[in-house]
Amino acid sequence: MMKDMTSPSDHAGGTVAMAVLNAIQNPVVMVDESGFVVFANWEAEAFFGASASHLARYRISTFIPFGSPLLALIDQVRERKAPVNEYRVDLSSPRLGQDKLVDLYVAPVLSEPGAVVIVFQERSMADKIDRQLTHRAAARSVTGLASMLAHEIKNPLSGIRGAAQLLEQSAVDEDRALTRLICDETDRIVSLVDRMEVFSDERPVDRMPVNIHSVLDHVKAVAKAGFARNIRVTESYDPSLPAVYANRDQLVQVFLNLVKNAAEAVGDRPDGEIMLTTAYRPGIRLSVAGTREKISLPLEFCVHDNGPGVPLDLLPHLFDPFITTKPNGSGLGLALVAKIIGDHGGIIECDSQNSRTTFRVLMPASKDASLEDASIASSTGPSR
Repeated sequence: MMKDMTSPSDHAGGTVAMAVLNAIQNPVVMVDESGFVVFANWEAEAFFGASASHLARYRISTFIPFGSPLLALIDQVRERKAPVNEYRVDLSSPRLGQDKLVDLYVAPVLSEPGAVVIVFQERSMADKIDRQLTHRAAARSVTGLASMLAHEIKNPLSGIRGAAQLLEQSAVDEDRALTRLICDETDRIVSLVDRMEVFSDERPVDRMPVNIHSVLDHVKAVAKAGFARNIRVTESYDPSLPAVYANRDQLVQVFLNLVKNAAEAVGDRPDGEIMLTTAYRPGIRLSVAGTREKISLPLEFCVHDNGPGVPLDLLPHLFDPFITTKPNGSGLGLALVAKIIGDHGGIIECDSQNSRTTFRVLMPASKDASLEDASIASSTGPSR
């Protein structure tokens, strides 16, 4: 007869232990020496799509793909009586779903011979944190390059341009075109360096509670008056969203850039559409450098388009400097967006598949509750 490890009366403090395990945001299961599931927390029930009582009728091998490395890890832990970590294990199956990459932590339960505890860390959140760190590192690399360019390139360029202008005064007509070319190319390089100097600005961001819907409405108005005049732009807003703690001008810059990229991706296709969405997504908390405090990022702002999408090989590097799919692009626009969002303590990521691309921004809410009501003043509900 299998012992029911889920009963709070099995050991002292069982109720507290159950509450703690159910509060963990990762799936946690315990299997006995025969491989039967004898405990599953709430997250595990959601992960496997079955109740704890249903899981307890079967061995763990019933719920994972045939030949999964997890079974070998369980045997290894039983033999060594020591915990083992395994990263990026593919558990994709018709039962669990596609793209089910997880990190595994398997540990022995010393008080129950042969029993082991398994903790599943879904890679979606781990990859999100990895991407955040990568984007910030990319921004820092551009910061150093921008500082070097400003000091080492702009001064010589001004001399080159001045010399070309002097030569132009005494040059014959056929040579004047060459001196004009020197001046034009010098101006182009100076313009590029000026754009990169934005990355070297390390001053603290001047932030306050901002109504994100007024920002997005402004961006939409600018887009419809110019680069997106022939593209359908729709919105789906959460009317109860609190204010975001941010710099309004920088948010306008971020979403203008994202909407412009979406418009260029859609191009002239007759069914082209850009959609702006906002939502409240509690549960995401990240550590911030320089403080022990963990910042919650419950506010989600998205820019969707139905363009051809981002090539898969480019997707992991999309926010790196000098990476672009545009023939004449500099590859600095999305790097600047990543820097601005990172300076705000937020995350930006891109999902692209099946001719559907989404740029998702996660940011902290304002702590000033007295101003949060202003965030919904101009938004009364979803509009299309």
